[in-house]
Amino acid sequence: MIPLCVPEIRGNEWKYVKECLDTAWVSYAGGFVSLFEERFAAYIGADHAVATMNGTAALHLALVALGIGPGDEVIVPTLTFVAPVNAVTYTGATPVFVDAGERTWNMEVRLVEEKITGKTRAILPVHLYGHPVDLDPLLEIAGKYGLYIVEDASESLGAGYKGKSVGAVGDAGCFSFNANKLITTGGGGMLVTNNAALAEKARFLSSQAKVPGAAYFHPDIGYNYRMTNVQAAMGLAQLEQIEDYLKAKRANALLYDTQLAEVKGIVRPLEEDWAVHSYWLYSVLVDGCPLSRDELMMKLADAGIESRPFFLPIHSLPPYRDRHYGDFPAAGRLSAQGLNLPSSVGLKEEEILRVCRKLKELAG
Repeated sequence: MIPLCVPEIRGNEWKYVKECLDTAWVSYAGGFVSLFEERFAAYIGADHAVATMNGTAALHLALVALGIGPGDEVIVPTLTFVAPVNAVTYTGATPVFVDAGERTWNMEVRLVEEKITGKTRAILPVHLYGHPVDLDPLLEIAGKYGLYIVEDASESLGAGYKGKSVGAVGDAGCFSFNANKLITTGGGGMLVTNNAALAEKARFLSSQAKVPGAAYFHPDIGYNYRMTNVQAAMGLAQLEQIEDYLKAKRANALLYDTQLAEVKGIVRPLEEDWAVHSYWLYSVLVDGCPLSRDELMMKLADAGIESRPFFLPIHSLPPYRDRHYGDFPAAGRLSAQGLNLPSSVGLKEEEILRVCRKLKELAG
């Protein structure tokens, strides 16, 4: 089986994790957490970074630290993983959905302004599958209405927007280090920001709102969202390899592009002029193929090739069906046609060629 996307472990992971074990600094205290935060912030180009237990925790912390809560509305894409929408709901705020765009499959920014009400407090764009959202129009809207921008960059570490790293453009950016992400800590996440007060508040809330030097005094409702030293040790080792990982992802995408260029019924991903795609996953649309997307997935699985569909639109899920306004035709179509192909950093050329040969056979 050619897997969809598995971690690449080839650097100092064993060395750094062993140091944690040898010194017994395995929990939340220990030098690797602060070092990972410092180096990650420098890589992204942000002033501050706060390590968390996962990407969802980072999103929740960002929203709470910005003061978003019951009675507020946050504009979100409907074509996304469920985590950012759940994070909005955790705060007591209401997610307001926006349809997907046809080109990059991200939030359709031209539809955002019409969703703004007197209750809107923030916009939460998700950089889907490695391609950035067009952020400048969102920043203009945010400035016009006094809104926050919280970027979900969980799927797009290493992607760029007009010379900046995604996650470093809005008021806060959030990342995931789940096992299938570009770099992994086994779990884990990170909140980055250029706002010192926001970083301080997020760090405070992530540690049960604990006041240093005041034993068991908690003046606010906090969360146990801290990253462990062991996770941070692994993350630091992974971060040291990130440029090689990104180079491999782009090389794999180029080979896919070349091999699938003439395959009818397979629509390849594009990269806008203002963007740098990280190709977390190599994602295509199945449109005009003799087989449906789901039939194609079954045939690929029979051939020992793992693939995965696009996310279901969040407005269609049971917890959110009663919360949306209007229809979202683009998101529905993209969700039904979208297919993610094997995208591991360590994917071999012959494996990509095997995937493409099978797609050519099935689409022919």
